[in-house]
Amino acid sequence: MNAAEVTEERLRQLIARGFKFVHPRDESGDITAIVGVRPHDNVIDVVQLRTEDDAIALRMAGDTKDVLAPEAHSWRSEGPAPRVLDELLSLPDVPAEEEEGQGTTGCWIHTSKNRAKWVPAS
Repeated sequence: MNAAEVTEERLRQLIARGFKFVHPRDESGDITAIVGVRPHDNVIDVVQLRTEDDAIALRMAGDTKDVLAPEAHSWRSEGPAPRVLDELLSLPDVPAEEEEGQGTTGCWIHTSKNRAKWVPAS
């Protein structure tokens, strides 16, 4: 498989795992990135694909206010989309330090200047 096919397959795996995707646009309406978000347990996983060679994924606390510009994160990977997506898919589903009752219900993703989308926890 080439990089585009691997990326497409990994995105399908993320969707199966519960990721929801938004497509932020610039002022002229062009898509600026593909953004996948999965709030679960006490964390939020986020992946941004700008090109096949420029992707970033993060895991952050479930109470993070701005998931596209978090102040802190517990895990991060940046680089070619296939590698970043593979690393994201290899993360444990539930962090070992999770405590009862500290789950997240979801998060808001800003998709453009005056728009946002609620992504519920999976």
